[in-house]
Amino acid sequence: MVIDPIYRDALIFSNLLTLLSIGLTLTYLTTRVPNFAHGSFATVGIYVALTISRIFKYNVYYGLPLSFLLGGFVALSQYVFILKPLLRRNASINHLMVATIAFELILLAALNIYADFLGRVFKITSRYFQLRGLDFQYAGYPGLLIVSLSLVASVGFILYIVLTRTRFGIAMRATIENPSLAETLGVNADLVYTVSWFLAGGLAGLSGNLLPLWFIGNPDTGSFMLVSIFAASTSGGLYSLFGALLGGYLVGFAEVLGTNRLASLIGAWIIPYRPIIPLTVMVLTLMAIPRGLSDLISRIEAFRRWGR
Repeated sequence: MVIDPIYRDALIFSNLLTLLSIGLTLTYLTTRVPNFAHGSFATVGIYVALTISRIFKYNVYYGLPLSFLLGGFVALSQYVFILKPLLRRNASINHLMVATIAFELILLAALNIYADFLGRVFKITSRYFQLRGLDFQYAGYPGLLIVSLSLVASVGFILYIVLTRTRFGIAMRATIENPSLAETLGVNADLVYTVSWFLAGGLAGLSGNLLPLWFIGNPDTGSFMLVSIFAASTSGGLYSLFGALLGGYLVGFAEVLGTNRLASLIGAWIIPYRPIIPLTVMVLTLMAIPRGLSDLISRIEAFRRWGR
């Protein structure tokens, strides 16, 4: 089977966007904080990929475990040292949002410093770089297509098993539904929050490690993707991990195919305005389904059960 290049590109982008949207939804589900630094967690993975491939001369995919760990620890640091103290002081949602923006700026500055360090010390291209030439080919398709699709499938399956078949998953669901009641019943809510933030950062790091194999890598790449990430999570339903998966593919395909179609009809000048597409998809989705795609799926399933 031959996949048209534009659909291949859309699938690759959707896979990477889905990993990011799942992580953002996970942190919002647990702590109800819209994290504006989430995109830069992916940039951490981007520079792990660059360091592994250009400095240490290893296969770029070897950086996946390190990207997961570093992305997880960066996200965990944000929760433990910034958000957790604010939550204990009953900070408002506005204060928490500003705190995430401040952390984003700090992280962006650190990434710019690291990019300059790589460029000056190791004499490599550390800004606006791409690692597509380092990818492998399988049956005429880029390895990124296979690896990214496998990661999404694996993450989705593991999360489903953890949330429905383990005690920790049950504790996480209870904490999401009612934190106070869950703590009364003996659930360690803080542990749930800690693990959730680490996993969210780890998933973003995985996505980031794969991004330069197909897209341009730069310290602000993750920040520019933030619009698409929020659009995917919101369209899918911010209260559902399954919805984040649906939203990732909806927004990913719409963004790539829509940009390609508009560029062919209007001209290439429209490409820089690409973020308009995910925002439009989000608005249209919420106008039709205020609680996102996951709510629509839930209603259809409830209707089928009632019909039986």
